[in-house]
Amino acid sequence: MQRPIAILDSGVGGLTVVREVMRQLPREKVIYFGDTARTPYGPRPAEEVIRFTREIVSYLMQFKPKMIIIACNTATAVALEEIRSFVDVPVVGVINPGARAAINSTKSGVVGIIGTVGTVRSRAYEEALKRLNPNIHVASLACPQFVPLVEQGNFRSDETDETVRDSLTPLKDIPLDTLILGCTHYPFLTESIGAVMGPGVKLISSDSETAREMSTILQETGKLASQPELPVHQFFCSGDPRIFKRIAQQWLGKQIVLTPVVWQIPQIG
Repeated sequence: MQRPIAILDSGVGGLTVVREVMRQLPREKVIYFGDTARTPYGPRPAEEVIRFTREIVSYLMQFKPKMIIIACNTATAVALEEIRSFVDVPVVGVINPGARAAINSTKSGVVGIIGTVGTVRSRAYEEALKRLNPNIHVASLACPQFVPLVEQGNFRSDETDETVRDSLTPLKDIPLDTLILGCTHYPFLTESIGAVMGPGVKLISSDSETAREMSTILQETGKLASQPELPVHQFFCSGDPRIFKRIAQQWLGKQIVLTPVVWQIPQIG
């Protein structure tokens, strides 16, 4: 039996990572958990985020995953090491891959970070960037209004454009050339964010880098899927399944059409 890759997030944001995993490694079976009933994680105390993450991982372990991806920046910042000590499979977060991509991108040495209150407060991205390049200049900004927009499926509207524009105003006078989208929800708003920041600022999303890191680990451990048939993916959410399914199908597009899917609502906590 094929062992799956388990991917979890506070809501729909981790679907950005799912899409990259499906694109880069189409033979891999994905089990996804979006905690849409308790999103957003950003404003919550670290202890609560750790508890939620442990609950979800405990639930996902029944499927015997060969790897766990914490596709939530807030949970990665505060719970990654806790989860690594809790399970016996590789656990990958989204912060280090995003930081590496930003270091490779920047020419000016000035990098911006936007994220949830929890992620910015943790300074996890700043520390990851400084470990790679101590001379890097970092400007961090919390954008707490972005996640609710995405969870409502409101990616493109006048309201979204206005919210993004107002939220990013503090970064406009900073001479950065690279901006880390430090929340996996934020790639849903790439069009609006890019319009505000302009063509001179490269937007960095950790989804593709995280999928590449996952692929490397699976190759090195000899655990890449090899069966020719398409896998049956499973998607779980703790909140309204109709909104979740609509957003997932819209975002995953062709990938979700080409493969069988099981949609379920679990009981956790």
